[in-house]
Parts: sequence; C-alpha cells; structure tokens
Amino acid sequence: MKDKIHAIRSVFTAAVIVAALGYFVDIYDLLLFSVIWKPSLKDMGVPAAELISTGEMLINTQMTGLLLGGILWGVMGDKRGRLSVLFGSIVTYSLANIMNGFANEVWHYALLRFIAGIGLAGELGAGITLVAESLPKEKRGWGTMLVAAVGVSGAVFAGMMWRVLSNNGADISAWRTCFFIGGALGLALLILRIGVYESGMFTQLVSQHVDRGNFFKLFNNKERFLRYMRCILVGLPTWFSIGVLVTFCQSFAEQLGVVGAVESGIAIMYAYSGITIGDFAAGYLSQVLKSRRKALFTFLMFTALGFLMYFNARGVSAQYFYMIIGFIGFGTGFWAVVVTNAAEQFGTNLRNTVATTVPNFIRGSLPLLIFLYKGLQTYFSQLHSAAIVAVLCIIVPMVAVYYSAETYGKELEYVE
Repeated sequence: MKDKIHAIRSVFTAAVIVAALGYFVDIYDLLLFSVIWKPSLKDMGVPAAELISTGEMLINTQMTGLLLGGILWGVMGDKRGRLSVLFGSIVTYSLANIMNGFANEVWHYALLRFIAGIGLAGELGAGITLVAESLPKEKRGWGTMLVAAVGVSGAVFAGMMWRVLSNNGADISAWRTCFFIGGALGLALLILRIGVYESGMFTQLVSQHVDRGNFFKLFNNKERFLRYMRCILVGLPTWFSIGVLVTFCQSFAEQLGVVGAVESGIAIMYAYSGITIGDFAAGYLSQVLKSRRKALFTFLMFTALGFLMYFNARGVSAQYFYMIIGFIGFGTGFWAVVVTNAAEQFGTNLRNTVATTVPNFIRGSLPLLIFLYKGLQTYFSQLHSAAIVAVLCIIVPMVAVYYSAETYGKELEYVE
C-alpha cells in the first residue's frame, strides 16, 4: 500500500496538475447546463410545455459542438502540439461561458452552447496525451487517474454553486452568475501555463517529418478503424447515464412513483460524487491488476447493476433514488481508463487526435442515443424506451472491450 501511495504522489507534476485543474473547469462548464437548464429557460420566459424539448435541443447543440471540436482540436494537437490545444480550448470555452451569462434569447443560448462545446472538446484529450507521454509507462495510469478524478469533481462544484447562489433554487436568475464563475475559473488557469512543457515525444516527432494529425488515417485501414471504434463504443454508458437518466431524472422519478421531489441539480451532485470515487477506483484497479481491460469489464458490470436498480426503483424515496444515481455514477466512473486506453492504443502521430476525438465522439453520441430513445417511444413507454437503450449501452461496450488489446505498460514512442 505504501508503494502505491508513493507512486501516486510521484506523479504530481506540473503537467498533471494543470491537466487536472483544466478538466475540473471543463466538467464544471460542461455539466453546468445539466444543473441549470430548467431554471435558466424559465428565467428566459420559455413556456412550461416547451421546457423539455428546448432543453433537449440545447443539449444536442452543445454535443454537436463537442463532436466537431473534437476533430478540430485533435488534429491541431498532433500538428501544433499538445500545449497549444490545452490552452486554446480553455480560452474558447471560458469566453463562450462568460457571454452565455448575458444570453436573453434561446437562439443566443444555443449559439453559445455550440461554441462552448467546441472549446470544451479539446482540454481532456490534450491533457491526457500530455500526461501519458510525460510519465513513465508504469505510472501513467496513476497520472491519468488523478486528472479524471479531480476533473469530474467539477460537476459536484457546479451543483454546489447553483444551490448556494440560487438559495436552493429560490433565485432562478443565479444561473448567469454560475456561467460567469466558470468562465473566470478557465481564464485564471492560463496563469498556470508557466512551468508546463511540451511533450518530449511530440517534440521528437516534429523533427522526423512524419505525417501528423491525419484524421482520415483512422478510416483508411480496417484494423486501425476497428481499433478506433472499439475505443469509442466502450464509453457509451457514461453519457447516456448523464445525458438522459440523470438530466431528466425528474420525469423518470414521476413515472416510477418516487416519493418526494427529485431535482436534477441534486442528482448531478450525487452522480458526479459517484463518478469521482469511481474514477479513483477504476484507475487504481487498472494499475493494481495491470490491466485496462479487466478494470473496464468490472465497472461495466457495476453500471449494469446500477441501471437495473434505477428502472426497478418503483415507489422508493427520493433519497434512495439519489443513492441509486450515485451508484450509477460510480459504475460509469471508468472515464479515466477509457481515455487512457484510447491514448495507449495509437502512435504518437495520431495519439492526440484519438485521445481528443474519442471522448468527444462518446459525448457526441448522446444526440444519437436520444434520437433512438425518442424513436422507441413510438412503440414503448418513455421508461421502457430508456431501459432498452440502457441494455444496448452495456452489451455493445462489453463486446468492444472483449476485442480490444491490452495496453497497460505499452511503450508509446512509435508512429502509425
């Protein structure tokens, strides 16, 4: 145990600290909308009958921005460097969120969510790539674990800020201040750029005149394409859980007959408290077992159990329902292992492209999952439709992990 604690302490480098804090602000800004979507739309005068449809449109707009931004920042990271993307993305989403605090119309809100989505797409992939390439192969799992675990706690902070500033929802105009805080935190991070150096592997790659950041290389080779798709499919349960089961938990709670009021802001706090613990646990397990695949299999099983509990929570108390959401958060807390696995699967000339596009394609899959979930409601109830998608979000990742190569301890200094 002492050796494990020493190993974790030894990875507190400038790159790890900046990447972790950057991801903290990234997740704060990204998940803030899931906390304040309803009061913000009410404050803007959106009719009650249009709240859910407008909220879904804004989530899809933000996720589309993430999808496009993932490609943009991913390619730039392999062409221009990891640091340029890390801080360029922070500037973009920080300014967009500050401007979002001044939004008065839905179209303005949607435009800024799109721009913020583009900005939010770059930070995690660049940070994970920089950390993975900067640490010894036996320790990089500890480093990426810390980045993800510290980062996802930003969602808990977002929930806390909303509750404090709005006086537990009494002041619905407080959503603007929450956006201002997120933007200010992001801009403050730029000061920490001092003392962070570019990845040595990338610097050496530049001198070799190798084709870098060619996004289409991921599709012109069958083996490489399948390797890439498996990295994406593994993460499907994470954003389905947050984007559907947690964000719209009030609606599901009503259908399940949950006793007591259920608030999405509190649900987000429970979910991300669970995810924070899960990220530590999944990262720790992957290091102890010396296997990314075994850790992913284990946490997919936890997620499956959480889904089963959620859809059978008829007549439970609101507090118990929150606890189930927290357990689902714990089960889906394998984000660090997912992104680390993606970064380790590819050579240095495509590593940032993959590490950035994979998490954003996972996030960007949410509109497709919502489309499937909505389509199924033609034939099934809202609850049963969500349950069917949840089953698919377990089976497909299980198959993807089964066919993935083990990457623990893999040498990363090579090109595709």
